[in-house]
Amino acid sequence: MSVVGYARVSTREQNPEAQEAELTAAGAERVFVDHGASSRSDERAQWRACLEYLRPGDVLVIRALDRVAGTELMAIEIIRDLGRRGVRLRSLTEPFLDVDTSTPMGEAIVGIMAVLAQLRVSTIRENTNRGLAHARAQGRVGGRPSVMTPERVAAATRMRADGQSIAHIAKVLGVGKSSVARALAKTLPPTSAGPSPRQA
Repeated sequence: MSVVGYARVSTREQNPEAQEAELTAAGAERVFVDHGASSRSDERAQWRACLEYLRPGDVLVIRALDRVAGTELMAIEIIRDLGRRGVRLRSLTEPFLDVDTSTPMGEAIVGIMAVLAQLRVSTIRENTNRGLAHARAQGRVGGRPSVMTPERVAAATRMRADGQSIAHIAKVLGVGKSSVARALAKTLPPTSAGPSPRQA
Protein backbone atom coordinates (compact mmCIF):
# COMPACT_ATOMS: atom_id res chain seq x y z
CA MET A 1 0.00 0.00 0.00
CA SER A 2 1.22 3.49 -0.87
CA VAL A 3 0.08 6.87 0.37
CA VAL A 4 -0.06 9.27 -2.57
CA GLY A 5 -0.72 13.01 -2.42
CA TYR A 6 -2.27 15.37 -4.92
CA ALA A 7 -2.07 19.17 -4.78
CA ARG A 8 -3.34 21.86 -7.12
CA VAL A 9 -3.07 25.63 -7.43
CA SER A 10 -5.32 27.63 -9.72
CA THR A 11 -2.65 29.93 -11.16
CA ARG A 12 1.02 29.50 -11.94
CA GLU A 13 1.80 32.43 -9.63
CA GLN A 14 0.50 30.55 -6.58
CA ASN A 15 2.89 28.44 -4.54
CA PRO A 16 1.83 24.85 -3.78
CA GLU A 17 4.60 24.26 -1.22
CA ALA A 18 2.22 24.55 1.78
CA GLN A 19 -0.06 21.88 0.32
CA GLU A 20 2.90 19.64 -0.50
CA ALA A 21 4.25 19.99 3.05
CA GLU A 22 0.87 19.08 4.56
CA LEU A 23 0.52 16.04 2.33
CA THR A 24 4.06 14.87 3.06
CA ALA A 25 3.45 15.30 6.79
CA ALA A 26 0.31 13.17 6.38
CA GLY A 27 2.45 10.33 5.05
CA ALA A 28 2.39 10.88 1.29
CA GLU A 29 5.40 9.19 -0.28
CA ARG A 30 4.84 10.93 -3.60
CA VAL A 31 2.95 14.13 -4.36
CA PHE A 32 1.57 15.09 -7.77
CA VAL A 33 1.10 18.83 -8.31
CA ASP A 34 -0.84 20.72 -10.97
CA HIS A 35 -0.06 24.41 -11.55
CA GLY A 36 -2.57 26.82 -13.09
CA ALA A 37 -5.19 24.13 -13.66
CA SER A 38 -8.94 24.36 -13.15
CA SER A 39 -10.56 21.82 -10.86
CA ARG A 40 -13.38 21.49 -13.41
CA SER A 41 -11.04 19.98 -16.00
CA ASP A 42 -10.44 16.25 -16.21
CA GLU A 43 -7.40 16.85 -18.41
CA ARG A 44 -5.01 18.12 -15.73
CA ALA A 45 -1.67 16.53 -16.59
CA GLN A 46 -0.58 15.66 -13.05
CA TRP A 47 -4.07 14.58 -12.02
CA ARG A 48 -4.13 12.10 -14.90
CA ALA A 49 -0.64 10.93 -13.94
CA CYS A 50 -1.76 10.53 -10.33
CA LEU A 51 -4.75 8.41 -11.34
CA GLU A 52 -2.53 6.20 -13.49
CA TYR A 53 -0.04 5.79 -10.64
CA LEU A 54 -2.61 4.69 -8.04
CA ARG A 55 -3.04 0.97 -7.37
CA PRO A 56 -5.65 -1.03 -5.41
CA GLY A 57 -5.04 -0.59 -1.68
CA ASP A 58 -3.43 2.85 -2.08
CA VAL A 59 -4.60 5.92 -0.20
CA LEU A 60 -4.97 9.24 -2.03
CA VAL A 61 -4.47 12.19 0.31
CA ILE A 62 -5.66 15.70 -0.57
CA ARG A 63 -5.93 18.91 1.41
CA ALA A 64 -9.57 19.45 0.44
CA LEU A 65 -12.05 18.07 -2.06
CA ASP A 66 -11.93 21.24 -4.16
CA ARG A 67 -8.35 20.37 -5.09
CA VAL A 68 -9.60 17.50 -7.26
CA ALA A 69 -13.18 18.43 -8.20
CA GLY A 70 -14.88 21.64 -9.29
CA THR A 71 -18.47 20.50 -8.71
CA GLU A 72 -20.24 18.25 -6.23
CA LEU A 73 -21.31 15.78 -8.91
CA MET A 74 -17.76 15.63 -10.26
CA ALA A 75 -16.48 14.99 -6.72
CA ILE A 76 -18.92 12.14 -6.18
CA GLU A 77 -17.95 10.52 -9.49
CA ILE A 78 -14.26 10.70 -8.50
CA ILE A 79 -14.97 9.18 -5.08
CA ARG A 80 -16.95 6.36 -6.67
CA ASP A 81 -14.33 5.75 -9.35
CA LEU A 82 -11.56 5.56 -6.74
CA GLY A 83 -13.70 3.22 -4.66
CA ARG A 84 -14.28 0.89 -7.61
CA ARG A 85 -10.51 0.79 -8.10
CA GLY A 86 -9.91 -0.02 -4.44
CA VAL A 87 -8.31 3.36 -3.70
CA ARG A 88 -9.25 5.18 -0.52
CA LEU A 89 -9.60 8.96 -0.54
CA ARG A 90 -8.61 10.98 2.52
CA SER A 91 -9.04 14.73 2.93
CA LEU A 92 -7.01 16.57 5.57
CA THR A 93 -9.77 19.12 6.16
CA GLU A 94 -12.91 17.02 5.55
CA PRO A 95 -12.90 13.93 7.81
CA PHE A 96 -16.26 12.72 6.47
CA LEU A 97 -14.50 11.85 3.19
CA ASP A 98 -12.32 9.21 4.83
CA VAL A 99 -14.71 6.37 4.07
CA ASP A 100 -14.19 3.00 2.49
CA THR A 101 -16.52 3.14 -0.52
CA SER A 102 -16.04 -0.57 -1.15
CA THR A 103 -18.26 -1.29 1.88
CA PRO A 104 -22.07 -1.03 1.90
CA MET A 105 -21.89 1.80 4.46
CA GLY A 106 -19.33 3.73 2.41
CA GLU A 107 -21.37 3.37 -0.76
CA ALA A 108 -24.48 4.50 1.14
CA ILE A 109 -22.70 7.64 2.32
CA VAL A 110 -21.61 8.45 -1.23
CA GLY A 111 -25.17 7.79 -2.42
CA ILE A 112 -26.55 10.28 0.10
CA MET A 113 -23.96 12.83 -1.03
CA ALA A 114 -25.03 12.26 -4.65
CA VAL A 115 -28.71 12.79 -3.82
CA LEU A 116 -27.95 16.01 -1.93
CA ALA A 117 -25.71 17.30 -4.73
CA GLN A 118 -28.35 16.57 -7.37
CA LEU A 119 -31.00 18.20 -5.20
CA ARG A 120 -28.86 21.34 -4.93
CA VAL A 121 -28.33 21.43 -8.71
CA SER A 122 -32.05 20.93 -9.34
CA THR A 123 -32.96 23.61 -6.81
CA ILE A 124 -30.60 26.13 -8.41
CA ARG A 125 -32.01 25.33 -11.86
CA GLU A 126 -35.60 25.58 -10.61
CA ASN A 127 -34.95 28.93 -8.89
CA THR A 128 -33.23 30.26 -12.01
CA ASN A 129 -36.12 29.22 -14.25
CA ARG A 130 -38.66 30.70 -11.83
CA GLY A 131 -36.75 33.98 -11.77
CA LEU A 132 -36.59 34.13 -15.55
CA ALA A 133 -40.30 33.35 -15.86
CA HIS A 134 -41.13 36.12 -13.40
CA ALA A 135 -38.88 38.56 -15.29
CA ARG A 136 -40.57 37.68 -18.57
CA ALA A 137 -43.99 38.18 -16.97
CA GLN A 138 -42.85 41.65 -15.91
CA GLY A 139 -41.70 42.43 -19.43
CA ARG A 140 -38.01 41.88 -18.75
CA VAL A 141 -35.94 39.43 -20.76
CA GLY A 142 -32.88 39.21 -18.53
CA GLY A 143 -29.41 40.66 -18.94
CA ARG A 144 -28.27 44.11 -17.91
CA PRO A 145 -30.88 46.87 -17.73
CA SER A 146 -30.88 49.16 -20.76
CA VAL A 147 -29.27 52.58 -20.38
CA MET A 148 -32.12 53.88 -22.50
CA THR A 149 -34.68 54.75 -19.85
CA PRO A 150 -38.21 55.72 -20.96
CA GLU A 151 -37.25 59.37 -20.52
CA ARG A 152 -34.18 58.99 -22.73
CA VAL A 153 -36.17 57.10 -25.35
CA ALA A 154 -38.76 59.88 -25.45
CA ALA A 155 -36.04 62.52 -25.76
CA ALA A 156 -34.26 60.56 -28.48
CA THR A 157 -37.51 60.13 -30.39
CA ARG A 158 -38.19 63.88 -30.31
CA MET A 159 -34.64 64.75 -31.40
CA ARG A 160 -34.75 62.18 -34.18
CA ALA A 161 -38.05 63.61 -35.42
CA ASP A 162 -36.30 67.00 -35.53
CA GLY A 163 -33.68 65.52 -37.84
CA GLN A 164 -30.84 65.10 -35.33
CA SER A 165 -28.23 62.42 -36.07
CA ILE A 166 -27.80 59.28 -33.97
CA ALA A 167 -24.32 60.47 -32.98
CA HIS A 168 -25.64 63.85 -31.80
CA ILE A 169 -28.48 62.26 -29.83
CA ALA A 170 -26.09 59.82 -28.17
CA LYS A 171 -23.74 62.66 -27.19
CA VAL A 172 -26.56 64.73 -25.70
CA LEU A 173 -27.96 61.78 -23.74
CA GLY A 174 -24.55 60.52 -22.69
CA VAL A 175 -25.03 57.00 -24.06
CA GLY A 176 -23.64 54.92 -26.89
CA LYS A 177 -24.81 55.31 -30.48
CA SER A 178 -25.79 51.64 -30.65
CA SER A 179 -28.06 52.05 -27.60
CA VAL A 180 -29.83 54.97 -29.26
CA ALA A 181 -30.18 53.13 -32.58
CA ARG A 182 -31.66 50.03 -30.90
CA ALA A 183 -34.12 52.07 -28.88
CA LEU A 184 -35.30 54.06 -31.91
CA ALA A 185 -35.61 50.92 -34.00
CA LYS A 186 -38.16 49.64 -31.48
CA THR A 187 -40.18 52.85 -31.35
CA LEU A 188 -40.08 54.24 -34.88
CA PRO A 189 -41.51 52.42 -37.92
CA PRO A 190 -38.90 51.88 -40.68
CA THR A 191 -40.78 54.22 -43.05
CA SER A 192 -40.89 57.06 -40.56
CA ALA A 193 -37.52 56.67 -38.91
CA GLY A 194 -36.32 59.96 -40.32
CA PRO A 195 -32.96 60.59 -41.96
CA SER A 196 -30.45 57.77 -42.02
CA PRO A 197 -27.96 57.86 -39.11
CA ARG A 198 -24.83 59.95 -39.59
CA GLN A 199 -21.71 58.51 -38.06
CA ALA A 200 -19.89 61.77 -37.24
